[in-house]
Amino acid sequence: MTSYSLSQLSGFISQSLAMLSAQTFWVRAEIASLTTRNGHGYFELVEKLPNGQLAAKMRATCWSNLFPMLRAYFEQETGQRLQVGMQVLLEVAIAYHPVYSLSLNIQSIDPTFTLGELARQRQETLRRLQQEGLMDKQQALTLPTLPLRLAVISSAEAAGYGDFIDQLQQSGFAFHAQLFHAIVQGDRAEKSIIEALHRIISDEQFYDAIILIRGGGATTDLGCFDSYALAAACANSPIPILTGIGHTKDVSVVDQVVFLPLKTPTAVAAFLVERLQSQQERLTRLRQRLAKAAEMQILIRRHRIDMLRQRLAACSPLRIYQMGYSLATYQGKPLRSIKDLPKGQVFETHLSDGSFYATRN
Repeated sequence: MTSYSLSQLSGFISQSLAMLSAQTFWVRAEIASLTTRNGHGYFELVEKLPNGQLAAKMRATCWSNLFPMLRAYFEQETGQRLQVGMQVLLEVAIAYHPVYSLSLNIQSIDPTFTLGELARQRQETLRRLQQEGLMDKQQALTLPTLPLRLAVISSAEAAGYGDFIDQLQQSGFAFHAQLFHAIVQGDRAEKSIIEALHRIISDEQFYDAIILIRGGGATTDLGCFDSYALAAACANSPIPILTGIGHTKDVSVVDQVVFLPLKTPTAVAAFLVERLQSQQERLTRLRQRLAKAAEMQILIRRHRIDMLRQRLAACSPLRIYQMGYSLATYQGKPLRSIKDLPKGQVFETHLSDGSFYATRN
């Protein structure tokens, strides 16, 4: 039996791959992991079967003389960072090393492929949300007329959060905004925001609205707002959600399922303040109308009282006396007939300016 050293076998493999190493290939794959070190980009690329099992896995490297330029070009064209889970189309050369084994050297990237995949995934997410009845679920909720109790999901350090709070405080209205700190950009944002939502919903009776704001940061960190998991969590919230996550181009999937999407944190604050101002103006107008109505009712009542006084005055005995009439009483009772007064009895006659006694003959 002929035997070979490991290095000899590696040499045979290297010779066999020599022809393949002289050319490049365009490869479709998913990024399973990505790390950077000393300017180099180290990838793990995978292909998955429909059931989620791995069909293939290979290492790939983009060296520092090329990686920064390729990454910047990709982000400029797609508005997305290269990240785990992303489908990419890469131009690669096959490399074989006796120690590091088989790997790929990345030469170029096609951003249009990833854009197409992102668009496809986005449409698939929207279709799934529609099928599950989640696209309009928040619209069935009611935002209180005066939403003062606010649960705010944001990074505590975000400039947008500070601007939002400042604008509420300057309004002079009695807003109470409780911060639920979350990571709102990058790979961990989706999980962090969902966890914040769950904490708020567990005490839903204490809040009128949820405010999801981002403010600041790169537009390339907005991918989480197109995810199904986050969109579904927002759609299922029993509390109305208002967003201001800073999309400058497309409306995110999350924006399409929440109660009210707005562009920025300051736009959300402006909406809340203007809502209270309009209600305050409405209340002022109502108070003015009530005051006028009350004044009119008082005038009407006074007129009715005057009319009653006139009627009472017309029926007053004193007025009858003044007209020349008198009232005769016997034993304290009015005399209506002479038959009621026996002869020789004393009776009293009442006039307008006094009374006197007389005797019937």
